[in-house]
Amino acid sequence: MSSGDNLYHQPTMEEVTVLKDMATKLRIHSVKMTLASKSGHPTSCSSMAELMSVLFFKVMKYKDPKVTKEQRDPANDRFILSKGHAAPILYAAWAEAGLFPVSDLMNLRKIDSDLEGHPTPRLNFIDVATGSLGQGLSVACGMAYAGKHFDKASYRTYCLMGDGESMEGNIWEALNFAGFYKLNNLCAIIDVNRLGQSDPAPLQHDMETYKKRMESFGFHAIVVDGHDILELCKAFDEAESVTDKPTCLIAKTFKGKYFPDIENLMNWHGKALGDKSASVVKHVESLMKNPGVKPTNIPPPTMDAPNVDITGVALSDPPAYTLGDKLATRQAYGSALAKLAKNNPNVVALDGDMKNSTFSQEMLKVDKNRYIECFICEQNMLGVGIGVACRDRSVAFASTFAAFLTRGFDNLRMGVISQTNLNVVGSHCGVSIGEDGPSQMALEDIAMFR
Repeated sequence: MSSGDNLYHQPTMEEVTVLKDMATKLRIHSVKMTLASKSGHPTSCSSMAELMSVLFFKVMKYKDPKVTKEQRDPANDRFILSKGHAAPILYAAWAEAGLFPVSDLMNLRKIDSDLEGHPTPRLNFIDVATGSLGQGLSVACGMAYAGKHFDKASYRTYCLMGDGESMEGNIWEALNFAGFYKLNNLCAIIDVNRLGQSDPAPLQHDMETYKKRMESFGFHAIVVDGHDILELCKAFDEAESVTDKPTCLIAKTFKGKYFPDIENLMNWHGKALGDKSASVVKHVESLMKNPGVKPTNIPPPTMDAPNVDITGVALSDPPAYTLGDKLATRQAYGSALAKLAKNNPNVVALDGDMKNSTFSQEMLKVDKNRYIECFICEQNMLGVGIGVACRDRSVAFASTFAAFLTRGFDNLRMGVISQTNLNVVGSHCGVSIGEDGPSQMALEDIAMFR
């Protein structure tokens, strides 16, 4: 592991007390919000309360939310809540940071509220919609790739996942991508709270197996007590010092932490606490040193993200085809992609190891640094494309055989909810079977893109 020269400065006991109390506040908000809405996931929020407190009130760098209400600023650190069902604690963190009134939290899941059960970019602090599990890390990879290779800026990207969703194939594709490209500005976090919805997660609290898996993908893996403020502060500092690979914090936590007769027990997933809420809140409140606590140390971002203009993207010169000549549409795509790239430095291309078939390789002739090889991982390719396009950092074109885009249908569905400007190009499509046979020919994609 290569590290920077910065020495770790352990937080004072006063800082630790503030972060503990903030975690407790976030727990209480999660219980009250879900009680008011009569639905939600308070136990899933409780397992990650210390993680959120340390991240939002010590580690992540972003502009003062009391002043800057649009938090999707190019310079700010990025945070993706891949386990989108824990949205209440994310909303609570931003409210406590000063972005909007804490009283608004009681509007969770109301039909006229943007504080939906899972986050969407209708909110000015959300980049992408999450909640269809397994997709957040791919988007985070795209953000980190853009930060490292395009913006060359200081902002870091954090992605918090559940242990159950970490079994998703889409996550494994993203881990492979992040490790291969050594995205040292990416910090993945797995909330290993042991329990899924209807059964324990496969590995439960086998932290050593989690660690070995992350290391096999090229990550610097740190196993931590996810409820220990000091451990978390040190682990996030260590993650920032790693310069040659991405980091994954594997946090051992307990679902429903500090909820009497609920903590670490099955059958409490996705349920408001109902009649138990008052006693739970009373107990959790008793753990606070200072009920009036407020965040005291939200560090500002480094203002080194370049100005990017993605408007006015046009061909460098018009099409020059002769009437009557036959030309494969994929070849025309490659030509058009190159012309767009010549005319705009923010046009980028992604492909799934098909660039010599889709003709996306034409980008290499213009600028090889604006081509992202995603290999045969179509779900991840689409997520990375959504990520590099976030906050208007690029105009992204993702291509492969149209038939293979169907396996990324849910990524595209969530991309629409995320209001992405990703451009998706599928070749070898039509209504008849070509020479390669039915496995290579698209038809269903016509319905998919209707």
